Amino acid sequence: MADPWRSFSYMTSGVLMYGLLGWLADRWLGTTFLVAIGILLGAGLGIYMTFARYNRASPEAPTDKPTT
Repeated sequence: MADPWRSFSYMTSGVLMYGLLGWLADRWLGTTFLVAIGILLGAGLGIYMTFARYNRASPEAPTDKPTT
């Protein structure tokens, strides 16, 4: 069963972490676009983590193989 709070935390932590890294890189390099790239990258990775976590088959899922 999927936990919505875990999905929310993946998205939030991805956006915050990579947004912060983008902001720090902007301050260091004197640019203004890396924070937006960091936020988008963090959101994309959060979606990927959620998809990878909940797309796996559960161990008690039935299989198509007959038991003999």
